[in-house]
Amino acid sequence: MKYMLLVYLDEKALTDSEREECYVESAQLAQSLHANGQHFDASPLHPTALATSVRMRNGKRMVTDGPFAETREQLGGYYLIDAKNLDDAIDVAARVPVARMGTIEIRPVMEIAGLPDTE
Repeated sequence: MKYMLLVYLDEKALTDSEREECYVESAQLAQSLHANGQHFDASPLHPTALATSVRMRNGKRMVTDGPFAETREQLGGYYLIDAKNLDDAIDVAARVPVARMGTIEIRPVMEIAGLPDTE
């Protein structure tokens, strides 16, 4: 089953050198998952200062600068993995470097008909 691991962390929690080390560890984890056939995709996101939010209300497009919601922790990246079950996904989430200081939200990916096949 596919799971999305959403990586949340206060954007100001890491120094530049800590962030670079986190990227190295994250890439190593992605390589390990790939070697096990569990990795589909992973990437960090740029800071929320570069986010743009779009809403459609009554047929009108509303575009605002910034993230969807202001929170203590921001969505900083993701992993899209293949796991046998939730316990397996939890084991992978515990290996994500940011889990030591932030939060990893695990969400099962819903498979629906009609989407392009990307595999």
